[in-house]
Amino acid sequence: MNMPEKRAVVLFAHGSRDPLWHKPMEAVAARLLASEPGLLVRCAYLELSTPDLPTVCQELTGAGVRQLSVVPMFLGVGRHAREDLPVLLDALRLQYPQASFVLKPAVGEDPRLIALLAHIAAE
Repeated sequence: MNMPEKRAVVLFAHGSRDPLWHKPMEAVAARLLASEPGLLVRCAYLELSTPDLPTVCQELTGAGVRQLSVVPMFLGVGRHAREDLPVLLDALRLQYPQASFVLKPAVGEDPRLIALLAHIAAE
């Protein structure tokens, strides 16, 4: 019997030196884990925070994960989401050819989030 491939979701954000900045990201990770207990969920950061994306991917692939979805937790789709992250993922694909990396759209592009933000702003 074939076992399903291990999969993980990596919530990717810019990062900050301020530890309070991480709380919303960690809350999203906790909510995701609560709704899908078997899913591996990690947070990774571009700069100013740890762990970075290469470190998280090394940990996950070392644990046998073969499907990694990377979710850019950016409201605006600037240079980091458009340019830096795809280059970083290309390097990881070369380093871990046994794994499949899926780059999801930035959360700020999702109409559901835009509607929720508008709803919150209108209250």
